[in-house]
Amino acid sequence: MSIPKEPRQLMINIMYLVLTAMLALNVSAEIFNAFKLVDKGLQKSNAVLDSSNEGVPSQIQTLAKKKPELRVYGEKAPQVRALSKEFVEYVDGIWTSMAEYYPLDDPKYPGELKNKKNKDIATRELVTGPTGEELKAKILEYREKFLALVDEKDRESFASKVALEIDDQSWQDAKGKTSWSDYNFRQMPVGALMPMFTKWKNDAKSTEASILNYYLEKVGGEDIVLDKFQVVSSPDKTYVIQGEQFKTDVFLSASASASSSTGVSISVNGRKLPVKDGVATYTEGANGTGIKKYNASISVTNPVTNETKTYKKGFEYEVGLRSVSVSADKMNVFYIGVENPVSVSAAGVPTNSLKVNGSGITLKPNGKGKYVATASRPGEAKITVSGEGLKATGFPFRIKRIPDPVARLSKNSGGTMGNGEFKAQGGVGAFLDNFDFDAKCKIQGFILTKLAPRQDPIESNNAGARYSDKSSRLVKSAKPGDTYYFDNVKAKCPGDSAGRKINSMVFKIK
Repeated sequence: MSIPKEPRQLMINIMYLVLTAMLALNVSAEIFNAFKLVDKGLQKSNAVLDSSNEGVPSQIQTLAKKKPELRVYGEKAPQVRALSKEFVEYVDGIWTSMAEYYPLDDPKYPGELKNKKNKDIATRELVTGPTGEELKAKILEYREKFLALVDEKDRESFASKVALEIDDQSWQDAKGKTSWSDYNFRQMPVGALMPMFTKWKNDAKSTEASILNYYLEKVGGEDIVLDKFQVVSSPDKTYVIQGEQFKTDVFLSASASASSSTGVSISVNGRKLPVKDGVATYTEGANGTGIKKYNASISVTNPVTNETKTYKKGFEYEVGLRSVSVSADKMNVFYIGVENPVSVSAAGVPTNSLKVNGSGITLKPNGKGKYVATASRPGEAKITVSGEGLKATGFPFRIKRIPDPVARLSKNSGGTMGNGEFKAQGGVGAFLDNFDFDAKCKIQGFILTKLAPRQDPIESNNAGARYSDKSSRLVKSAKPGDTYYFDNVKAKCPGDSAGRKINSMVFKIK
């Protein structure tokens, strides 16, 4: 089984620190989504660690039988797993007492964290209450228990590989903080605690992996057969600006002890690369914009069977120019009463690093680089975009009412109509022609007048779109030669505070 190395743990720690800093600046839906994304990644990493660590103790026990002095490692391996499990169960117990979830069958938020914005729970349970300092003591206790399973002569050098640890200096340097738990948990939303608790579990599992790997080296883990492999590319950045250098490390992930450079050959796009500690670095100039693809190929020789196998995989990255654009997805104008979709893109700046603000409108995120703008009154609006190295840029938009709808009977707004077709209509409709939004206007009323040859006109003041009883009788009495007038037609559209007068109609019955 493969056991992840320490750089992965360092990456996880850095990601969480960045998100915590972002949280201090602005508790927004995007920040909570980012915490959720980090937690999801940590959970996936924990699952990988569980899978990787599961079969290692039995392998250590098998290899430890080679020499009597190695058997101690076979005896300790299950203890390492037991310690990790105990600590994870302890952390899960604290989290379960604070977290509240929607049911899995909830139609809107299935299985989602319900109280993610609650800041009182962490303060009450972890700062005012004793649980926070107890958690700190447990972390330190299990750190020592893990280290006790390492040979005494190796403990000092191995201590840096025990990810389960406490930073006891930052809170003392911070102003107004009285303890480690006060520094870490006071007024911390539950949604921000979620990846924090998952990370501590990850620390325990990572420490478990480091110690098991240490045992493998002691008992001769190089004898383990490598039987499952995957090509991995770890780029410095997946989005680069034209003219920059694209750089990535390419290596083989093995499902046994870590592979070395011996017996490993790595090439990218047909170019053979120098390999050090199982890793090769590939660079190329970022020329032209758009998606760039590269193919990695790794050949590895099994040290036990001497069999050579080749593994291939394709990867891609994106090259762009540093610029920013904001566009209304349906027209260069915002309409009152409807949701106006907006796209925001800034080449050279990651989407999650963009700051997008609107004035004169309400602006809500609706996916990666997508927003929905709503307006309440005519005038002008502005969307301002800023981000990493991007100067704040404003984009003006006009705000208008929805265009006047067109009143119709069937498909006609007037003219000659057959007697049968005319009588078949149940009322007047309002139609928004060539309008790209899903909006509907309603007829509020109209005055219907029948003028028959050599007779006085008969009038019906009709409320609503459908014919009233009186209007219906006038329509059903239609004969060839009669003329019908639809005047003072009023309609109300989304965003309207009152009805608006629209087109009149005149029909000659044939």
